[in-house]
Amino acid sequence: MDTALSCRGEVHFFVDAKQGNGVFMFIDLAKISIRAGKGGNGCVSFHREKFVAAGGPDGGDGGRGGNILFVVDDNLSTLSDFRYRRIYAAENGENGSSKNSSGKGGRSLTIRVPRGTLLRDANTGLILADLSGDEPFIAAHGGKGGWGNQHFATPTRQIPRFAKSGIPGMERELQLELKLLADVGLIGFPNVGKSSLISVVSEAKPNIANYPFTTLTPVLGVVRVGDSSSFVMADIPGLIEGAGKGAGLGHEFLRHVDRCRLLVHVVDVSGIEGRDPKQDFETINAELGTYSEQLAQRPHIVAANKADIAAPEQVAEFEAFVREKGYECFTISAATHSGVDALIATVAARLAQLPPVIRYEPEEIAQEEYTAPTQRDTVITNRDGVFFVEGAWLLNVIGSVNLEDSESLQYLQRVLKNSGIFEKLEQAGIHEGDTVSIYNAEFEYVR
Repeated sequence: MDTALSCRGEVHFFVDAKQGNGVFMFIDLAKISIRAGKGGNGCVSFHREKFVAAGGPDGGDGGRGGNILFVVDDNLSTLSDFRYRRIYAAENGENGSSKNSSGKGGRSLTIRVPRGTLLRDANTGLILADLSGDEPFIAAHGGKGGWGNQHFATPTRQIPRFAKSGIPGMERELQLELKLLADVGLIGFPNVGKSSLISVVSEAKPNIANYPFTTLTPVLGVVRVGDSSSFVMADIPGLIEGAGKGAGLGHEFLRHVDRCRLLVHVVDVSGIEGRDPKQDFETINAELGTYSEQLAQRPHIVAANKADIAAPEQVAEFEAFVREKGYECFTISAATHSGVDALIATVAARLAQLPPVIRYEPEEIAQEEYTAPTQRDTVITNRDGVFFVEGAWLLNVIGSVNLEDSESLQYLQRVLKNSGIFEKLEQAGIHEGDTVSIYNAEFEYVR
């Protein structure tokens, strides 16, 4: 078995385990960049037809850029696809053309993720969406297409020789975090019998061996109770002391019990590993509290496992200790199936009284447009008497202006005035006759 632990780069954790001729990789955290499509440019065109004079402008609009959508795919169980591809871009909209023909809209890009994936903004850490349902989520909207010159014709401006450029699509960096959707989480030290228990009560087939850290990835199993009831149980890889602060292997998977409605704490009551069962119980509970106080207060059932090889007085002492702490305790043996049915029946009954699996609410609303008015930040710099005006939104404005056309220049002047650029130039100390440079387009400033 080849193992790579705690990869701290773009991908948070992965395990390579040879299984037959293939390789299984579990990845539960990844970082990607997405870019929605740019809107197509509007067209400058004039109607030309034999025997038709002064046909007028007929430039069509640009098509809208494609969106970036995320959808749940139940055939996926890890974020491994994002280890090899980290940049995703939707298709740009087509430019408009003559005869009032609008450009075709860009195709949206659909990204498939496992159920239970959280989308976070990588810069702020805020949750954008919890992809636990079946509804698609638009993470980045495509830019609007630019207007063709047909829109700029007026009684006094009958030959507009300019059109608008398309708006860039939204760009952002996302952190993808997989939190398994399970009703019940099995927690405990390594080698206490969690894998044996889930293999007995469900059809899950985890690796089972008599050494620590046999389980390197979370294992999900569906537990059926009767003919019409079932729940999902997750075998979480073993925790160790210090896991809540990042020690060992288990801390990588604590996020996967965040959603669990009920925790089953499996303890090796036999003590054959040389550990004290009561101390094990206290240690794991302390680690849960260190990681998340809310998680430590989650409903909790204790399973005293390996009772078939434990001394009766040792089992009785542990049961009394746990019940004094206020927890239900079930003495079981996963190896012999003793006590397992009673444990599962109680788990099912408790789940029926608990609220559904946790869904995380969005903490930030994705912006509808990339260039909203509140984002029109402008920087003015005086370099040797030349005033450089810079701002991402100005790229679209300059791209839509025909510098050889007087009406188009008048349009630019109105935009600069209405957006407060002239006022900012005055505050920066500009004088009449000074040069203004806006992305390689230079003008003489006239009051």
